[in-house]
Amino acid sequence: MATHSGHRGFAAFWEWMNRHEPRGEKELRARTAGGCRGVTVEFGFGAGANWAFLPEGIDYLGIEPDHYMRARAATHARPLTRGFELRDGDAQALDLPDESVDTVLATLVFCTIPDAAAALREARRVLRPGGQLRFCEHVRPAGKVTGRAMDGIAPAWSRLAGGCHPNRRTLETIERAGFELTEIEHTKIGPLPAILGVARPAPGVPREA
Repeated sequence: MATHSGHRGFAAFWEWMNRHEPRGEKELRARTAGGCRGVTVEFGFGAGANWAFLPEGIDYLGIEPDHYMRARAATHARPLTRGFELRDGDAQALDLPDESVDTVLATLVFCTIPDAAAALREARRVLRPGGQLRFCEHVRPAGKVTGRAMDGIAPAWSRLAGGCHPNRRTLETIERAGFELTEIEHTKIGPLPAILGVARPAPGVPREA
């Protein structure tokens, strides 16, 4: 696989942020990652902030395209006793067979993946029937004024924050990709509106939809 570009400064900042996350944000991670089961693929594991909350006994594969993030995460991976694999990879084009995964885990990544819809279609393709997409993502504010304000600052925000787009309508994108929601909660991550939830491939929708 081709080498992906990385964000050296943002990777250092993100690792620092993970170490100093408020208790409430750690609880969101615990609720999201703690429900993983079976063969689990994490999109954009970053500096490994979710690893402490993964249950024992899963078969974990982490995908992360930023080599600076992977290097920082590797320093946290050594003490873990569960078996897991870390890869340079692209969530928009997974090197995995159809219906081979029980859980796809995604926290604060669909704002950054260039084509979030493509990544969600890939998630749906690799999930087995009954498999779960477990997510915690910040989203565009619903208010007319705040939403437009976020649209306005998005280009500068993206340049400073490693490609993050704070104005994505991720919940709608999840549903359009052929998922049905089984759990959804509207919350906040810092000052930003966020969604926490679980979705599964909607029955009767072709994987390539």
